[in-house]
This record gives sequence, structure tokens and C-alpha cells, in this order.
Amino acid sequence: MIAVIDYGAGNVQSILNALDDLKVEYKVTNNETVICNSAKIIFPGVGEASFAMRKLHLNNLVTMLRVTKKPLLGICLGMQLLSQKSEEGNACCLGVVPAACVKFDESKVKVPQIGWNAVKIEMNSVLFEGIEANTHFYFANSFYMPVCDFTIASAQYDVPFTAALQKNNYYGVQFHPEKSGEAGIKLLQNFIEKC
Repeated sequence: MIAVIDYGAGNVQSILNALDDLKVEYKVTNNETVICNSAKIIFPGVGEASFAMRKLHLNNLVTMLRVTKKPLLGICLGMQLLSQKSEEGNACCLGVVPAACVKFDESKVKVPQIGWNAVKIEMNSVLFEGIEANTHFYFANSFYMPVCDFTIASAQYDVPFTAALQKNNYYGVQFHPEKSGEAGIKLLQNFIEKC
């Protein structure tokens, strides 16, 4: 069973639709015991980082998310919250990845970035098995994680940024795989079956 964390930071319905299409057993929960008893964790998120971190603290999920040994996939804000901090609301995040999320420069590009963007695979990872190089995925973000030692795929929007990361059992994607057509579904399937 996969735990889909619902901590009040965005709509998880599109993720659930994708999991239904993959015929995967899941439970939407903010209960630490249920999450700890799951096989894998999907950590979605849409919204503002400091608000999301407050919700995680209120649900007593911060420590568990920092120390879990289960495969965890952070999506969009969920990936950003794996960083040490975010400029968005000056948030202290989970600190899994030694990086800080920053805002795109509004004087150079339209913010938020909304739409399809090519993703360049930087490092072999099971997440991207069977997915062609430079495949386009759907993004909706104002903040980004700069390319770092744990970047496995990057994209360009004025500057190069982390499109996907991996650190031990932690995986993250800045894009929305559930809104990215066949390639996105394949990535979710890879996480479910291979991570």
C-alpha cells in the first residue's frame, strides 16, 4: 500500500486518478502510523512553503519524513520541502537535501512557470527508465531548487534548475507527473515498481 500524504497543502485528486489508472492500492492520510506501515510514500504539495511546513508540524509528520527509510516521492512543493529552506515565506524545510529553494527572477521570465518544459536526464535513475531523453513534463512553479549534487534531471527556465532529484530513498520531481501524459505515468509506475 502506498501512503499519499494529505496535510492540507493542495489537491491530491490528480495523483489519485493516476494511481487508479495504474491500479495501485493507496491510502490518503496524514496519520503517522498509517504512513509508517505503508510500503512507499507519495508526498505531493501545491501552495506556499511556510504554510505547508506549519501543516506538517501540526500533523506531527516532520520527524517521520526526515528519518523514514521507505521510498518517498516528493512532487512539486513536496520536492521543494525536502530542501533545507525556501525563500517562500522564509521557510525552514525538512533538510533532507542540502539546498535552498529560490524564486525565479520575475524581471527575466514570467512567474510562475506554467506549462511544458523539456527535462534533461543528468544521472541514471530508475525513475526515468523507459523515458526518452528531453521528454517534456508539465510544470507549475514560482520557486525552484538550483542544480545540486543530488540532481538527477534538470530543466531550463532562465536558469538551469533541478527537475528531479534522488538522495538515498528520497526522490523528488518539480514537475507534475500526474499531469504529464504517458511519460508522467511511466515515471510514477517506475517509482511504484522499482524504487
